[in-house]
Amino acid sequence: MSAYIARRLLLMIPTLLGILFVSFVVVQFAPGGPVERVIAQLSGADTGGTSRISGGGDFAQRAPGQVGAGGDAINSKYRGAQGLDPDFIKKLEVQFGFDKPAPERFALMVWNFARFDFGKSYFRDVSVLQLIKEKLPVSISLGLWLTLLTYLISIPLGIRKAVSDGARFDTWTSTVLVLGYAIPGFLFAILLIILFAGGSFFNWFPLRGLTSDGWSQFPWYWKIIDYFWHLTLPLIAMGLGAFTTMTFLTKNSFLDEIRKQYVMTARAKGCSENRVLYGHVFRNAMLIVIAGFPGTFIHAFFSGSLLIETIFSLDGLGLLSFESVLNRDYPVVFGTLYIFSLVGLVINLVSDLTYMWIDPRIDFEAREV
Repeated sequence: MSAYIARRLLLMIPTLLGILFVSFVVVQFAPGGPVERVIAQLSGADTGGTSRISGGGDFAQRAPGQVGAGGDAINSKYRGAQGLDPDFIKKLEVQFGFDKPAPERFALMVWNFARFDFGKSYFRDVSVLQLIKEKLPVSISLGLWLTLLTYLISIPLGIRKAVSDGARFDTWTSTVLVLGYAIPGFLFAILLIILFAGGSFFNWFPLRGLTSDGWSQFPWYWKIIDYFWHLTLPLIAMGLGAFTTMTFLTKNSFLDEIRKQYVMTARAKGCSENRVLYGHVFRNAMLIVIAGFPGTFIHAFFSGSLLIETIFSLDGLGLLSFESVLNRDYPVVFGTLYIFSLVGLVINLVSDLTYMWIDPRIDFEAREV
């Protein structure tokens, strides 16, 4: 077991390096960059509404007095830089680290990331880790409660569908689940807003934020109510597809177990149906469902949050990553990518170990020999 864990941990190193390398190469060929971003804002050509310059603000303030002739040779590689003093452009390059060649920048990034030093945001005067820490509560709330709701609803429903396989209940619930799975989460979120968040019909739920104004002054019980009041519509929009996957997984696991010989033996001995289902079948059928809990949580934590956070104005990691890409805020882009990738790899390992812990018959180490 220890050798298997050690191999998996060592394999994470080249995997992370590969992810960072491919992303770094893509960024080098992508149009625009932080230098162009500042130049566009100075020239008034920046149409992005999400950028906030703080680290480069001093350059922006001095820019009008930095106009000089003879800068076309240096400025030609930056769109819209004609007329700006070459020294000003050089200072921008030094500030953003673009005065070094690409291989040196990549090696420096890898060295810093190995020490979990992600640097500071280009356009916000705060470290990347601090930004991630500020956005975590929203993403954790969405991921945790979506996972719990998915299990609480999908497991009983999947068991009922397995027991009544082929019956009317199974047929119409399958139809509803498949239709729900086919509807994009962001489209359903817009429909929920129109119906229940003051769009055209009812104004029952808030449209933005995780809590109301003055939440810290509320009584403790009202804080809880207000918190879940804000989470209701985002969780419904995100859970539409998750319910379908987990329900059919539970149903199929139960069907596989129900058809086995030990179930027929238990029934022949006179055990009640509930005793058969929850005393014998449940323990074996739930192995794959329970063991997949870590992966399900991470999937809910990372997936679908971008559009949902944007639509419901929830300032989480998904929205932070999206804005960072738009603003070419590379420290935040690569920092969040690195953390997401590392957490995903660790959770995959935890999921495999959970399978082995719940069902000793599974031995991933033996399969690798």
